[in-house]
Amino acid sequence: MVREESRAIFFMKVKATNSALKLIEELKAQHGDELLFHQSGGCCDGSAPMCFPKNEYMVGTSDVKLGEIGGLPFYMNDDQYEKWKHTDLTIDAVKGIGGMFSLENGSGQRFLTKSEICLVVDNEDKKN
Repeated sequence: MVREESRAIFFMKVKATNSALKLIEELKAQHGDELLFHQSGGCCDGSAPMCFPKNEYMVGTSDVKLGEIGGLPFYMNDDQYEKWKHTDLTIDAVKGIGGMFSLENGSGQRFLTKSEICLVVDNEDKKN
């Protein structure tokens, strides 16, 4: 069973920029709506948000659901959550190569996690 922490206690939120939401919609169109995000803990692809088909990623008892972005659940391992729980996260999409296991790989974009202590600029807004 996945743990869902109360935001009333920790106030941690996860949200997405317009750039990330646009990429999520592209991935849904290509792979279907049954997707999820998991914040990587730094093994193979550094600490990056990864998008997977729900049936190909096993969410475990040590994963915490932080919320949803683009209608998709967003999880993080509980030990990483303990380090990040006092900040809000913004998921952005930037030019680059996605994580080797994440669905955006090959799209020319990658998801990037930014925290409230970093300036968050929506890349979609930069184009205007």
